[in-house]
Amino acid sequence: MIQTTRAVLFAAAAGGALTLSACGETTQSAPEVATSTVPVFHAEGRPEKLSEWNLVRIDGGELTLNDRVTPYDLNSALFTDYAHKLRTVWLPEGQAAKYDGEETFDFPVGTVISKTFYYPRNGDAVLLVVDTTAGRLNAGFALSDVRLIETRLLVHREEGWVALPYVWNAEQTDAVLKRTGDAQQLMLANDDGASQDFTYIVPNANQCAGCHATNATTREVMPIGPKARHLNREFAYADGEANQLTSWSELGLLSGAPETSEAPRNAVWNDASLSVDIRARAYLDINCAHCHNRVGPADTSGLLLEHNAPVGPSLGLCKPPIAAGKGTGGRVFGIVPGEADQSIFTYRMESTDPSIMMPELGRALSHVEGTQLIAEWIAAMDGSCA
Repeated sequence: MIQTTRAVLFAAAAGGALTLSACGETTQSAPEVATSTVPVFHAEGRPEKLSEWNLVRIDGGELTLNDRVTPYDLNSALFTDYAHKLRTVWLPEGQAAKYDGEETFDFPVGTVISKTFYYPRNGDAVLLVVDTTAGRLNAGFALSDVRLIETRLLVHREEGWVALPYVWNAEQTDAVLKRTGDAQQLMLANDDGASQDFTYIVPNANQCAGCHATNATTREVMPIGPKARHLNREFAYADGEANQLTSWSELGLLSGAPETSEAPRNAVWNDASLSVDIRARAYLDINCAHCHNRVGPADTSGLLLEHNAPVGPSLGLCKPPIAAGKGTGGRVFGIVPGEADQSIFTYRMESTDPSIMMPELGRALSHVEGTQLIAEWIAAMDGSCA
């Protein structure tokens, strides 16, 4: 199930009516084309169009996944301006990723991981439709219901992982490589009827690589989401729900996985039936820990936000910043127990100033619900920084 969003994309049309598309654009019906359904792996070069990888096709007005392109979801996902995301993985036939209980799975050369960012065109969440015919998984949704924005690829070549950002055209027929990034003027309508203009930023190739280089020493680009604790969850397949780790093993995509009860599982950050503490830690893990880890790009900050980081100063409790500049907002400590409005954490999460906000890439809006969760987590803490 794709995580629901509070925001709906729309734009003003002539005469004051509302059309459900990117600002100032109209959407044309995508032509149906007969193509091979076999994905193509490019061992070198930078294909100019997403269609050259043949991961998806436009079929009957729907975006549909091609052969053995497998959709997946995460327990808690990175916030990106309330965009929905369709995640897929494709591996060379006969090869499997090697299971790891803590780190990213070891994927073979030839793997292509994709993440397509889109917004619904109406107030209802767009559902992921998955079919298990002919031994393969397909996912699709009607293009009339969504606005496709971008698709980011992580491609595992002999020399390592390569990040390639593609931006969808106005006709929604294909996406074009934008190594220098892109900016799109969009408007979001909240569920309370309010609207907000913002600039959606597609990161450039270097920024993609920067976030995915989770080790500051090696600078090796790696996937972030495909880890046991993020994938250990049920997925709504057409023939019923099944655990993703189990499904990946049965499909031959994963080797060495234990029983799901023995695999780690992150919390779903907005599952109100769970404790605030485990939800907040899961949120920080997926949104912040790719930089704030023991070897990450932010290792000099002394702030560790991994799911298993010890509770104490390294988690931000009563910890003064090392080099935050105006990012402190005049606040003294990362976390002041019981005082969310005195904590640097919430100040930086609320901000949309590029010189202040955290995460510093990947968003133009503040995640209101995520900030509320972290504020609630801080408010429930005992102690003081006196």
